[in-house]
Amino acid sequence: MNILLSNDDSAFAKGIQVLYQTLALHHNVTVIAPDRNCSGASNALSLHDPLRLTQLENGFYAVNGTPSDCVQLGVNSHRFPSPDIVISGINHGANLGDDVIYSGTVAAATEGRHLGCPALAVSIDGYQDWQFETAAHVIATLLDSLSSLPMNNHQILNINVPNVPIEQLSGWSITRLGSRHKAENMVQSSDPFGRDIFWYGRLGSEQDAGPGTDFYAIGQQQVSITPISIDMTDHQGLASLNHWLDNARLNNNEQDQGQ
Repeated sequence: MNILLSNDDSAFAKGIQVLYQTLALHHNVTVIAPDRNCSGASNALSLHDPLRLTQLENGFYAVNGTPSDCVQLGVNSHRFPSPDIVISGINHGANLGDDVIYSGTVAAATEGRHLGCPALAVSIDGYQDWQFETAAHVIATLLDSLSSLPMNNHQILNINVPNVPIEQLSGWSITRLGSRHKAENMVQSSDPFGRDIFWYGRLGSEQDAGPGTDFYAIGQQQVSITPISIDMTDHQGLASLNHWLDNARLNNNEQDQGQ
């Protein structure tokens, strides 16, 4: 299988190196990742600067762009094997609940799906001493069942793995996204010249984290698999908005003004 591997932590990150070493045992893996940490980049594209590929000694390609740029190069530059799947990660830290809005890891996967490829995003919980081998094992196991995996054309899988040794995993769960409380206030400081600078505050704590959520699964030391749709339409809201439009008579008002 031809795999395009990317991330948002950079081509130099340990997570992507461990995942490559595991997948390359049985697959043809091309690694194209940012040349710096792009956490929080979401789906940004570099529209006003040329992109440059630099091949590293280990064969990876580092790009002066975003995770989405990297996937675009891997699929649309016609320089690399056409991927059968795009995999993003292993991210250094979980992407749970609202995190997926900002995550460059998830964005690389959604970019792959936009370009017609099945796509997975994989992250490992925790802030240090990551058990990357556990997450790599999870992805290798999942790929063995890829042919029977029910994924539609508007969907990626967001996979979060507990930061424990493989033997301590308690199972796998299909989950929905939970949510966090709003982030803490921004932190104000000063640069060496006395000018104001600001840092983002800590992530909000868990708010919706009950059974069935990705937060809950990770808390139970289970692998969390969350299907995410790249169709951002709120389909449940269509009926109520159509009802509002009919009652507001906006269409009729426009017709009246035109007479």
